[in-house]
Amino acid sequence: MRRPVVLVVGIVVLVVVLVAGVLTGLVVTARETARPSAAPSVEATWPTPAPIRWTTCTDASLRAARAQCAMVTVPLDWSAPRDGATVRLAVSRVRHTASPYAGVMLTNPGGPGGSGLTLSTLGAKVPDGVGARYDWIGFDPRGVGSSRPRLSCDPAYANGPRPAYTPATAATIDAWRQRSDAYAKACGEKNGALLAHDTTRDSANDMEYLRIALGAARISYFGYSYGTYLGQVYATLYPSRVERMVLDSTVDPSRVWYGSNLDQDLAFQTTIEAWFAWLAEHDGDYHLGSTERAVQASYDRLSSRLAAHPAGGRFGAAELTDTFVYAGYFQSLWSGLGDAFARAVAGDAGPVEEYWRGLNDTADDNGYVAYLAVECTDAPWPGDWSTWESDAKRVNGTAPFETWANTWFNAPCRTWPAKAGTPVAVDGSKVAPILMIDETLDAATPFSGSIAVRKLFPRASLLAEPGGTSHADSLNGNTCVDDTISRYLDDGRLPARKAGEGPDATCAPLPVPTP
Repeated sequence: MRRPVVLVVGIVVLVVVLVAGVLTGLVVTARETARPSAAPSVEATWPTPAPIRWTTCTDASLRAARAQCAMVTVPLDWSAPRDGATVRLAVSRVRHTASPYAGVMLTNPGGPGGSGLTLSTLGAKVPDGVGARYDWIGFDPRGVGSSRPRLSCDPAYANGPRPAYTPATAATIDAWRQRSDAYAKACGEKNGALLAHDTTRDSANDMEYLRIALGAARISYFGYSYGTYLGQVYATLYPSRVERMVLDSTVDPSRVWYGSNLDQDLAFQTTIEAWFAWLAEHDGDYHLGSTERAVQASYDRLSSRLAAHPAGGRFGAAELTDTFVYAGYFQSLWSGLGDAFARAVAGDAGPVEEYWRGLNDTADDNGYVAYLAVECTDAPWPGDWSTWESDAKRVNGTAPFETWANTWFNAPCRTWPAKAGTPVAVDGSKVAPILMIDETLDAATPFSGSIAVRKLFPRASLLAEPGGTSHADSLNGNTCVDDTISRYLDDGRLPARKAGEGPDATCAPLPVPTP
């Protein structure tokens, strides 16, 4: 699942117009359902966590939120938790300031590979002060950010210009294969045993260890994007430990991860075409073409020009794709990226390159290798290049924008130095009622994933935003969505579960931006 490794709550930096959508459906109270039986004790086989020593945080946003920070030591290998090998997780906490106290809320921003340390500030975004009743916990998963050891393979790997993603010749395929294989080899040489113990199951066990260290009988959880899969796995392994759970933009666990990336390619084509059509509607502002096809032609010409002559010697066709893919993640970026697009077509690629550098950390590969470390080992990938190439060519026929870019993004998994395992069989049948949220044209985690997971969690309620193309966008100003979250976190009220396989309630998505 190709995912820009950024904090999903903080990326929407442009001004958005708030809208109150109409929530449909009755509500039920989560607490009305009998709590499942207690999970088996793990304390007998796991070492007892050391007391957490909270200190002052170094991050400015965390200090402003009066957060506390700590390093929590967890076993490296959960199959042998007492063998002495450990990793350290960077953890932050914003304590509750309102009553009645609602407990501990763990968070994850997605990725995999996203730093979640500052996500402990998320509670301030929950309407009506409900978030202030929880202790919000942010943490960097193993290998990520401020956790130690910190994964890295080749910090310069993303530096441009790189070969164009879509192969014009066999030489391009050879160049990318060699590049990807070399990166995987470097990862094995530089990161040791951690690569063999960095699955989603490992992170779910880390969460359970944090629960014990925090002294909480149960935890609540707020997960975005990949974080929804982490939440599913945690809930499967420790169902009786779940108090509340919000999953925004849900991963289909039956598709991890090779299949989910192919699904993503098709979904991104839809959202990029929607952006191109929007640019065409505003041709008077952007001058990129008055039809979606004409805007596509402007993009193709710009991509070809940058492939032949990278701007500044470093911004080429691959970097252009990596910039514009964000239009498929967040509608709030449509206008700003459209301005940069128009400037680049006119000969000034400076603004679009500035977007690229702002949205992609090209000075550090930690997020990228942390992404691979999880996805490459959660489940097997095809070892035969012919399968990758055949699938890429097939999907590229209908979804050319992202298919080859996504192929090369994940290509190191083909020769990854750590052995892939078997995914957890997600089962939400014993889990207390949870809230799921998704926009129906979400490209990064297609809406079909939310429908699939709703079936696996019979007490779940799915809130859909029909026609919305933004990804992981809750608690970002949509009053209808955010109020639903607030009610659920307050007293467990959820939209009533409906018969069938559709959503249980709907909210209008935020409106598309204006130029």
